[in-house]
Amino acid sequence: MQRLNREFLSHDYPTDVLSFPLGASSGLLGDVAISADRARDQAAAHGHGLTEEISILLLHGVLHLLGMDHEGDGGKMRRAETAWRRKLGLPHGLIERSRT
Repeated sequence: MQRLNREFLSHDYPTDVLSFPLGASSGLLGDVAISADRARDQAAAHGHGLTEEISILLLHGVLHLLGMDHEGDGGKMRRAETAWRRKLGLPHGLIERSRT
């Protein structure tokens, strides 16, 4: 994941999830890469299972594929992530965690 993060985003550090949009003309949203090791560690740290953590990471990645960006959208992605997380019965999402 660190290599992918460095190659595609110029961030030389490991991460838990990366999204790679394909563009509207393909008919597909794109790809999401998830670090199983980070997911396992984060699940343990937050007191839930690996399946829940992977679901949280996948949700976050898909929202990015839909064009959302929590760093500059005035809270739009956070609200969407929270709404979907609640509908899916998932624990706190990535954006919520980063605010605590």
